[in-house]
Amino acid sequence: MTTNRPADPRSNWAQLSQSERDAAYDNNSAVKNSPELIAERNSSSAQARATLKSVLDLPYGPRPNNKIDLYPAAERDAPCLVFWHGGYWQKNSRELFAMLVEGIAAHGWSMAILGYSLAPDVSLTTIVDESRAALDWLAAHGPEHGVAGPVVTSGWSAGGHLVAITLDHPLVTAGLSISGVFDLGPIRDTGLNKALQLTDDEIEKLSPIRLPVINKRLDLAYGANELPALVLDSVNLHAQREAAGAPGRLLSLPGHDHFSILAELRKPDGALVKAARELVS
Repeated sequence: MTTNRPADPRSNWAQLSQSERDAAYDNNSAVKNSPELIAERNSSSAQARATLKSVLDLPYGPRPNNKIDLYPAAERDAPCLVFWHGGYWQKNSRELFAMLVEGIAAHGWSMAILGYSLAPDVSLTTIVDESRAALDWLAAHGPEHGVAGPVVTSGWSAGGHLVAITLDHPLVTAGLSISGVFDLGPIRDTGLNKALQLTDDEIEKLSPIRLPVINKRLDLAYGANELPALVLDSVNLHAQREAAGAPGRLLSLPGHDHFSILAELRKPDGALVKAARELVS
């Protein structure tokens, strides 16, 4: 699935006002019913976290957010879907996304939802290091909690970035990045950078689109109704990977925006659940 290429607001970035630059990445303003969608997500996640079979709050590092929630499948060798939440690396938490478990669990998978520290308390470099440390922990300790099968990483928005940047981790079989951010350069010119304080070094070393291609399968999904900057980050990274011969699909989900797209990872018959399952077939 592909879509028409939208006009890129970053093509004349230097001429844009600060408010125009901010708007290019402002998903909450772009999706008018985002407060309702977020409230429903949070309440459903609280219920799921309280009722689903789980092993919660497992620490993988020293900081308060360095915790993993595991939802083990009946079979310890079943595939495991790892998930990182979004929020531009500066808001949200793993607890708010437990509602996603039921979609993949309906197919006999485990799920691991990984927490991480947030800016401005830590840098993006630290967040990426924590994400790798969480995968290290899962490789070492997942089996003792009944999670020992092949691992597919997934993540939404900022979490989609973490999928791409950690794809080379030895535990990872394949990745599914949802509405990811893959070029950090323009982010530094928006209000998002107040918390992130991105450095030149971070922009070069932590932007997946500026790095050598990792030759593992990576599916890149986005909502057809998303902001052009986010659509194009997926389109451009896929093109770069395709040119290098790296495997993976570009998935444009019609009718979806930045928030509604998560429904496709939540429903057992959702397009993203299907995509995740195909990554280990």
